[in-house]
Amino acid sequence: MKIDGVSYRSVWVDPEDGWSVRIFDQTRLPWAVEILRLTDETEVAQAIRSMQVRGAPLIGAVAAYGVALALRTDASAARLRQAVAMLGGTRPTAINLRWALERMAAALDNLPDEQRVARAYAEAAAICDDDAETCRLIGMHGLPLLEEVASRKDRVNLLTHCNAGWIATVDWGTALAPIYMAHDAGIPVHVWVDETRPRNQGAALTAWELGRHGVPHTVIADNAGGHLMQHGQVDLCIVGTDRVTRQGDAANKIGTYLKALAARDNGVPFWVALPHSTLDTSVSDGVREIPIEERSGSEVTDLTGRTVDGRIETIRVAAEGSAAANPAFDVTPARLVTGLITERGRCAASEAGLAALYPERFRSEAP
Repeated sequence: MKIDGVSYRSVWVDPEDGWSVRIFDQTRLPWAVEILRLTDETEVAQAIRSMQVRGAPLIGAVAAYGVALALRTDASAARLRQAVAMLGGTRPTAINLRWALERMAAALDNLPDEQRVARAYAEAAAICDDDAETCRLIGMHGLPLLEEVASRKDRVNLLTHCNAGWIATVDWGTALAPIYMAHDAGIPVHVWVDETRPRNQGAALTAWELGRHGVPHTVIADNAGGHLMQHGQVDLCIVGTDRVTRQGDAANKIGTYLKALAARDNGVPFWVALPHSTLDTSVSDGVREIPIEERSGSEVTDLTGRTVDGRIETIRVAAEGSAAANPAFDVTPARLVTGLITERGRCAASEAGLAALYPERFRSEAP
């Protein structure tokens, strides 16, 4: 995708030295576009924990490069296992992290030490290329949903939650990919962008992305979506996901479940866009089995923003002495999901629907 006319991916190897890894510091967006240089696996792990890099597919891709960086100083099998274990412990909910690290381990484990570094970089690059193409295909399979609405309305109004665009993936995005394709095809689209408290990934990142691409959008408070649905101002919802179970339950940023309930009550289609790396067929019941990351309460009690004079400041918005809980994700049961948009097509949010698209996963990864 592009920033001010310049094409970028969300992670890349620095062309000047050929080995360090570059990412956007997402904690600085939308106020500043700053690019970080990562030189070892500890810096990669810190970037993931601090959410300088975030988005389930992108976390996996950056972690893959973290393995390559770790092997530059010691290419032994022991070092490989150590790096995979350390990076795998950074965030628990997004299954893409485990998927990418398992793929790296499988590709590198039985190689001679002298071949591991080059193969690690090649495998990480392949993971990135796979994600970019996967997201492009998600866009293509989601586009007909918007075209159908456009065939009977002057404008397509969509609602999305959190950030599932190109800054959350290697390129294109998941939930936003069909929106970008529709906009580029000349279809009049408008996006209601949930602010997504407590970290405001919608207001900060999705709005920034859409604005830079020229897509009409409006930022709304998280609690406004149901009201808009009641008054016919939302044609469909599309969200991303950090993990989808074998029966179609979808874990996503906290607040997604409430949007799905409102959508069901108002007859608004609710679609979940997922790449193959987000499917976890080892889990059946998402509500009971998916681990939900609990983040610092300070993300709830404090807010960071830009003051009228241009300074970036953090302020407290909660009463002093009040405790804060901060579950980072919730799970939307499959019964509330209209369907899933994947790189292989659309399907029902069910085991039968997913098995029809991914038969090899259901044969090899039975619970």
